[in-house]
Amino acid sequence: MTTTDLASPAPPDATPPAAPPPDAVGSDRWYLSSAPIVRALVHLCVPMAAAMIVGAVYNVINAGVIGSLHDNALLAAVTLGTPILGLVMAVGGVFGVGGGSLISRLLGAAENDPAEGTKIRRVSSFALWGAVVAGVVLGVAGLLLLQPLVTLLGADAATAAATGTYVAVMLAFVPVLTAAFCLEQLVRAEGASRQVMVGLVGSTVANLVLDLVFVLVLHWGVGGVALATGLSNLAVVAYFATWLTRHSEHMSLAPRWFTLSPAVLKPVFGVGVGELLQASFLIVTSLVLNNLAAAYGDGPLAAMGVAVRIAQVPEFLLMGVTLGVLPLLAYAYGKGDRGRLTAALRVSALTVGGVGLFFAVAVFLLREQVITTFVADPAVLTIGATILTAQLVAMVANGFAGLLTSLFQATGRSVPAIVMSVSQGVLFVPVVLLGNLWFGLPGIVWALTITEVVVCLVGVGLLVASRGAIERGLADGSPERTRRHSFGRVGVARGEDLPGDEGGVERAGKAAVDGGVQDCLGDLLARQADVEGSTDVHP
Repeated sequence: MTTTDLASPAPPDATPPAAPPPDAVGSDRWYLSSAPIVRALVHLCVPMAAAMIVGAVYNVINAGVIGSLHDNALLAAVTLGTPILGLVMAVGGVFGVGGGSLISRLLGAAENDPAEGTKIRRVSSFALWGAVVAGVVLGVAGLLLLQPLVTLLGADAATAAATGTYVAVMLAFVPVLTAAFCLEQLVRAEGASRQVMVGLVGSTVANLVLDLVFVLVLHWGVGGVALATGLSNLAVVAYFATWLTRHSEHMSLAPRWFTLSPAVLKPVFGVGVGELLQASFLIVTSLVLNNLAAAYGDGPLAAMGVAVRIAQVPEFLLMGVTLGVLPLLAYAYGKGDRGRLTAALRVSALTVGGVGLFFAVAVFLLREQVITTFVADPAVLTIGATILTAQLVAMVANGFAGLLTSLFQATGRSVPAIVMSVSQGVLFVPVVLLGNLWFGLPGIVWALTITEVVVCLVGVGLLVASRGAIERGLADGSPERTRRHSFGRVGVARGEDLPGDEGGVERAGKAAVDGGVQDCLGDLLARQADVEGSTDVHP
C-alpha cells in the first residue's frame, strides 16, 4: 500500500520548516537521535516516573479531602465513577499513543529523508481533532444515557444522586480529557519528557488547589471534584498546545491538516486500539476481582488495597521506563538504526529487571514492617503479606511485558501490540475464576501473578515471531535504503523510469515545472507499508 495520500503536496503557504541539526547536544531531538543510551533513558523515563508518582500522591490526598466531609456516599461516588475516567483516558490513548508512536518513527525517518518530516503535521492534526471529536460523541452519549449509566456503574439508592452529579460533570469535560491525554503523548513523541512532567505535575497541583476551594470552601461536593479535574485538564491542554505550537519542528494542531487518509488511520488505530481494549479489560478484571474478594469479607479487600498501594511506587518506576522508552525505540526504528534500537531495548530490560528485583526483594524482606504502617489487624497482616508477595512477583513480570508492548507499539506491529494489550484481561478472568473455584482465596491472590507471567511469555513468543518484520522495517528506514531512493529520484528527474513506478516520468515533469522535483517525488515515492503487518510509513 502506498502512502501518497499522507504525503500529498502541501498548500503553497506551507513550506516545511528546516529541521535543526538532530545532534544538537542537549536538545530533545538529540536525546532521541544520538545521546548515550543511559542519558537518553534518564531524560525520557525519570520525568515520566516522577509525574506518575505525583499523580499517585494526589489520589491519596484527594481521597483525604473528600473523606474529610465524613460522607461515605461521596467517596463511593468518586470510586464508582473511576471507570468512566479510565475509559475516557483510553479513548484519548487511541489517538495519542497511536499518533505519537507514528510521529516518533517519522522523526527518525526524517534524518535520512527530510520529506518524511512533512507528513507529521497531518498525523498530529488527526490525532488531536480525532480525540476531540471522539470525546464529544462519548460525552454527549453519556449525558443522554446518564441514569442507565449510573445504574450500570453499581450505584444504589444511597449513592445514585452523588454518582450522577460526579459522572455528569465529568462527561461534560470528556473532550477536554481526551485532548489532554492525546497531547501528552504527542509531546512525549518529540522526546520532551520534562515538558510532559511539568504539565502533569502542574495539572496535579492545580487539581488539588481547586479541590480544596470547590470542596472545602464552596462546598460543591463531588461536583466540585469533577469540575476541578476538568478545569485542571483544560489548563494542561492549553500548556501542551502552546508548547507544541512554539517549539515543535514538524507538528501542527491546525484543523486544515486533518486527514482521513488510510496511511494515517491504519498505523494510528493499529497501535492505539490496543490502549482502548486494555483499559476495557482492566475495568472488567477489577470488577471481577473485587466481587470475588468481597465474598471473603472486608479483611482480604483491605489487604489488597494496602498491597496495591505499597507496590505502586516501584510499579510506577517500571512504568516510567517502559512508557518513557517508547519514543526512543520508535525514533531508532524509523531511522533504521538497528544498533541504537537494540541498545535501548537491552538497557531498558536491564533497568526493569534491576529496579523490579531490588524493590521486590527489599519490600519482601520488610513486608511485615511495611504493612504494619498501614494496618494493625493481625488477620489483615497475615493475608496482606501473602498478597504483597504475589503483587511484587506480578510487578516484575508486568514490567517486562510492558517493555515488549512498547517495542511493538514503537515498531508499528499492530497485531502483537493488540494481543499484548488484551491478553491480560482475556487470561485473568478464567484464571481467577478457576483459582477461586479450586483453591479459594489463595487462588484469587495468585491469579494476577500467574496471568502476568503468562502474558510475559506470550510477549517473548510474539517478539520471536515478529523479528523478521522488524528487521525488514529497519532495513527500509536505513540510510542505505534512503540513498538508493535518492538516486532513483535523480534518475526519474532525468526521464528514466523506476521499476514499479510506471508513469514516473510524467509526474517528474510536472514536479519540475514547480521547481521541486526531489521534494515532490520524495512524497510520490513514499514507503510501502509492510505487507506482513507493518503499519509503519516508509519512504
